[in-house]
Amino acid sequence: MTETSDYTPPKVWTWEAPSGGQFANINRPTAGPTHDKELPVGKHPLQLYSLATPNGQKVTIMLEELLALGHAGAEYDAWLINIGKGDQFGSGFVEVNPNSKIPALMDHSDGTPTRVFESGAILLYLANKFGALLPTDAAKRTETLNWLFWQMGSAPYVGGGFGHFYTYAPVKIEYAINRFTMETKRQLDVLDRHLASRAYMAGDDYSIADIAIYPWYGNLVRGELYGAAEFLQAQDYKNVVRWANAIAERRAVKRGRMVNRTWGPASEQLHERHDASDFETKTQDKIAAQ
Repeated sequence: MTETSDYTPPKVWTWEAPSGGQFANINRPTAGPTHDKELPVGKHPLQLYSLATPNGQKVTIMLEELLALGHAGAEYDAWLINIGKGDQFGSGFVEVNPNSKIPALMDHSDGTPTRVFESGAILLYLANKFGALLPTDAAKRTETLNWLFWQMGSAPYVGGGFGHFYTYAPVKIEYAINRFTMETKRQLDVLDRHLASRAYMAGDDYSIADIAIYPWYGNLVRGELYGAAEFLQAQDYKNVVRWANAIAERRAVKRGRMVNRTWGPASEQLHERHDASDFETKTQDKIAAQ
């Protein structure tokens, strides 16, 4: 490995130039809104403001799974927040999530709207609200939450670590790529060993633990995140691949991955979602284009 020592951190860091490669224009060392912009509100009690990144996919998959289970109250409006354009720094969005990260949810079911931010918190909120996809048995519930919080703590090493330096960083830094590749592969090994003896993350039943983990690690081993499956030798994690392929075939997962998506084949994009019929319209458009 090539070692370099041409940079010595200053005693006090100052923000002198944009940094962050592809996302340099939205990275800054301060919080708060940069412009005034109210958020739209649609016809359903649940209003989602998001983008189909892995964290965004968690919530749209969850909502589509709830609807598939017959929970009509899970109908939702999904509004596009384009993080590349800085939509997350609008005053309305910052009121919902002061951390300016997608996804963010507003629940207007009761008299006083409830804001929910952080993807794991949204999954847990919805599971509790609808009594679904989270076991009631204490031991099984705890195991599910173990893996939900594992994902929340582990994925930043995959996204902000491996994904950033492998895919987005303007300079390929050998040390950084090696460091975060090692950690990403370690995490995949954790999952592979765990899934060797169970169908889903918390046992025999699909849960919010699977919904949280799939958009990151499932997409990763299937080559749908960072295009790094070959680099990571994803085929070696056979149990993760088996689990990911099974989840990918779920109708709700296919729908959830489309919502607020602005890249890839047009047939896989549904920029905003305001009704279940939006998917059928998308399918009709696809057929008409053939």
